[in-house]
Amino acid sequence: MEIISPQNVRVKEWAQLLEKKHRDKQQRYIVEGIHLVLEALKSRAEIEFIAYSLDHGIPAELAQASADNDASEWIGVSDAVIAKCTETKSPQPVFAVLRKPRSRIEDLLELGNGLVVVLDGVQDPGNVGTIIRTADAAGAGGVIVGAGCADIYSPKTIRSTMGSLFHLPIVSGDLAEVLPQAKAKGFRLAGTSLQAAKVCYEYDFTGPTWLLFGSEASGLSAPVQALLDDALIIPMKGQSESLNVAMAASVLLYEALRQREYSK
Repeated sequence: MEIISPQNVRVKEWAQLLEKKHRDKQQRYIVEGIHLVLEALKSRAEIEFIAYSLDHGIPAELAQASADNDASEWIGVSDAVIAKCTETKSPQPVFAVLRKPRSRIEDLLELGNGLVVVLDGVQDPGNVGTIIRTADAAGAGGVIVGAGCADIYSPKTIRSTMGSLFHLPIVSGDLAEVLPQAKAKGFRLAGTSLQAAKVCYEYDFTGPTWLLFGSEASGLSAPVQALLDDALIIPMKGQSESLNVAMAASVLLYEALRQREYSK
């Protein structure tokens, strides 16, 4: 199939996915670029179709990967269509529309000795995406995104994950309901606080742990902070007062990885 006009009805529907309300309504989202589409293919994500530039043809690496994943439709489109359906100023010659996954919080509650990341009001898409990427790299079992956070499926968040979006469960949830359930299952809830007495390197991350991270401006919300079992502080020898939330998440996640995998 080929679509040339950016005024095509299907193209208009795809372009709507650049807005959250339409992603929620359609339960679909867009990924842009060769790397992200390749990661989606490798991970066997629910790809509805892949659109490629008729001027450039199907990228060789995608053609190879699609041989093992023949469920997706390929659509040749004009560069004008690609420009209409993507957010970057100089878009790559390919994008895909995917169906949202059906990951469940219940699965994360059954992880036993698992390590789960919880986001509470993290508003910057770049921070949300970077934390998802770091959680993937550190071997976390999943990420839960609470109210007030950047949309998981916004183009900027997706780009910031660098494909980790497809590697581990990422679910939205009501933290007021989910966190007490986690505590009842035996998970410790730990999070950073400038008023904490316990240094993060003295904390035992080897047990079942949920790591909580709050908004860039004010940290964890009061209701979430009230549910914490352990408040941790990241020591700083310099004059900086605090770290960016994505950096703080990286420090704690890699300390957890060190303890779990490299201190035996």
